[in-house]
Amino acid sequence: MFGEDAPIDRKGKTKFDDYAGFVDKFKPKKTTDDCYTPPKIYEVVLEYVGTKYDLTNKQVVRPFYPNGDFERFDYPENAVVIDNPPFSIVTKIARFYTTRNIPFFIFAPHLTLFSVNVDCSHIVVGASIIYDNGAVVNTSFLSNLFGDIKVLACSELYFKFKEVQDAQKANLPKYVYPDNVLTVTQIDKFVKHGIPFEAMKCELSRITELQAQKAKGKGVFGAGFLMSDKAAAEKAAAEKAAAEKAAAEKANVIVWTLSDSEREIIKKLNGE
Repeated sequence: MFGEDAPIDRKGKTKFDDYAGFVDKFKPKKTTDDCYTPPKIYEVVLEYVGTKYDLTNKQVVRPFYPNGDFERFDYPENAVVIDNPPFSIVTKIARFYTTRNIPFFIFAPHLTLFSVNVDCSHIVVGASIIYDNGAVVNTSFLSNLFGDIKVLACSELYFKFKEVQDAQKANLPKYVYPDNVLTVTQIDKFVKHGIPFEAMKCELSRITELQAQKAKGKGVFGAGFLMSDKAAAEKAAAEKAAAEKAAAEKANVIVWTLSDSEREIIKKLNGE
């Protein structure tokens, strides 16, 4: 169904004839989408395809590059398309390759995967891939390399993607700012948990970097503000309230409040 298995080396990695050659050949051409595709993610896809379809003597092509035209691309007879195309026209692309019997394995939007009404296989992965432009997109795949299989649940790719991205996250530094620095991501927490917060113009001074960051060539992403001690204290109180509410929401805890009449009773109990 998938053709002969590609040769495997001692480390379990698939070997392809002139692998470096065909990879280097297509390096200068990057699609608008693929410019944002993490290289390690693409490598996982390429290796996976090699375990399911014999790539020996095949030429992997990537026709989706800036100002390129996939319909007029010069496809060699031994071409196999493995690429990340524009999702907006993915149905048109899959139909083009299917009707011309061009082997393909392409990235596709996960939630609308089954809306692609083309005679090909729907490879369901649903991995939340963090692309290099910061976009997080639930991704699956379309292919005509899987014979009569219409829908395939592919845990193998899901867990490999997760492994790659967990490793990348582990290597990313986490910034901890002083209490007197305000960033938009800090306010996100207040908004998401319904915590009121405001700061006056006279209490803030806009910054794009701290002196400590400047020495390392870093900055405050999206800019930020220095805050007065009073405003910083109000921010700290809001952060505490947001954290408490987040913990309660996670534990499915309902927080009851006292009414005005109940507070009056408590005052009498206090002898007030």
